[in-house]
Amino acid sequence: MEEKKGILAGLEPERVFYWFEKLCAIPHGSGNVHGVTEFLLAFARERGLDCERDEAENVLIRKGASPGYADAPIVILQGHTDMVCAKAPGCAHDFLRDGLDLRTDGETVWADGTTLGGDDGIAVAMALALLEDETAEHPALEVLLTSDEEIGLLGAKAFDCAKLRGRLLLNLDSEDEGVLTVSCAGGATVKLTLPSVREKRDGTVWTVRIDGLTGGHSGAEIHKGRANAGVLAGELLRTCGAGLVRIEGGSADNAILSGCTLTLCGDGVAEAASDCEARFRERYPAEDIRVTAEKTGETAADVLTLPLGEFLGRAPYGVQAMSREIDGLVQTSLNLGILRTEGDRVLLTYSVRSSVEREKDALCGTLSALAAEYGGSYALSGAYPAWEYRKESPLREKMAAVYERMFGRPMRVEAIHAGLECGLFAGGLPGLDAVSFGPDMRGIHTPEEKLSAPSVARTWAYLREVLRELKHG
Repeated sequence: MEEKKGILAGLEPERVFYWFEKLCAIPHGSGNVHGVTEFLLAFARERGLDCERDEAENVLIRKGASPGYADAPIVILQGHTDMVCAKAPGCAHDFLRDGLDLRTDGETVWADGTTLGGDDGIAVAMALALLEDETAEHPALEVLLTSDEEIGLLGAKAFDCAKLRGRLLLNLDSEDEGVLTVSCAGGATVKLTLPSVREKRDGTVWTVRIDGLTGGHSGAEIHKGRANAGVLAGELLRTCGAGLVRIEGGSADNAILSGCTLTLCGDGVAEAASDCEARFRERYPAEDIRVTAEKTGETAADVLTLPLGEFLGRAPYGVQAMSREIDGLVQTSLNLGILRTEGDRVLLTYSVRSSVEREKDALCGTLSALAAEYGGSYALSGAYPAWEYRKESPLREKMAAVYERMFGRPMRVEAIHAGLECGLFAGGLPGLDAVSFGPDMRGIHTPEEKLSAPSVARTWAYLREVLRELKHG
C-alpha cells in the first residue's frame, strides 16, 4: 500500500522533512518521549544498526564508518527528542495525545496553534536521514538523542558518557544558521511554593486575562526586554487591590510567560485592567498586550490572603548582569515561566541562568530568602554546568573553514546565554572538542515558532560536507 503523501512532501531535503513529519506525528513533549524512543529503536533495528536505550529514555545509535574513513576519529552527532509544549489561547490541541498540525508555505514550516518543536526535532530528523543514507561519506558515528533537555537537561545528566568513544561532538541544537556556538551558560530550575489561607469576601468575581505577549526563549531572548505575563499580573494585583482567587499561566520554566489568567474578587477590576493595558502597551509597544476583565456572575469568593502582587514586585526578573568579556552577552538572568494556584498555595517556577557559578548560586539564594519571608519553600532542580570556551579547537577551525568555503562568508563564532548539553558532555568526556549549530528558527518555545526550509537544506548540505572533511580529524 502506497504511503499517504505528507504535508511537507516536496520540501528539500526530502528525507529530512520526511522524518521530521514522522516525528511530529508522535507526541513528544518533555516527560513524554517514550513513543519517540520506541520509534527510534525500531528505525535502527530495521536497518541493522547497533542501538540502545537507557532508563532515562536516551537513545544511542551507532553506524560504522564509510569506505575510506575507517581511521577517521569517531564523531558524536547529538540532539534531543523532547519539545516545549505551548499553544495559543483557545487552541484545543492535546500534547499528550495529538500529533502536531503541520503547515508550510514552501519557505517556512510551522504548527497550527502550537509550538513546532523544530527545537530540537530537526536534529532528530537530520540524524535519521544521515543514518539511512548510504551515499554519505562520514567517520564512524555515535548518534546520541537525549531526553527531557527542555526541563533541565535531565537525559544528558543521566547518560553514562562511558558509552561514548568519540571525542568530536556536533550538537544540532542551535537556531541561527551561520553561527557556531562554542560556549553557553549554566542554569537551574527553581520552584517556589508560597502558602496562604483563604478568607470569604463579598464582591464581584472577575476572570481577567493577560495575553497577546510575544513570549520567547528565556535564554536566547531574555535580553530583548519582552513583557512577562507573570510580572504584569503582579502589577495588576498591586493596582487593583482585589482579592486573588486563582492564577494560572505558563507550561515551561524556560519560556517567557506569554499569558496568564486570574480570578479576582473585588470592585474596580475592570477599570484597573483597562488602565494596566494602556500602561503595558505604552511600555511594550512592539507587543499586542491585552488585559480583559469579564464578570463570572458570582458575588463572593474565597480569596487568598497571600500578597502575591507584592511578592512579584520584589522578586528579581530578567537580565541581572552582562558579560564584561564578551560584548552583548547576557551573563546572569532569571525568568518566571510557570505561575499557578494549587489549593491554598501559589507555585512559581523560575529558570535561572549564568555563566558565572557564584552569580547563579547567589540569585537562587535571593529567591530562597524571599520565599522564606512569605513562609514559603524553595526547591532547586535541573542544575547544569556552564560550557566553557575552549581556546584551542581544531573542530571549530575546521567547521568555520568549511562554512566559508561553501557559502562565501565567514561563520560567526559565539557564546550564548541559553543552556546546551555540551557542558555536561565536556565534563564527562575528557578532551572533548564540541560545537553547536543549526538552521534558522524563530519564535521557539512559542506558538509562533517557524522553521526555515531553505536554511534546513543549507545546514543539511553543510553537515554532510563537514563529516566528509573529517576524514583526517
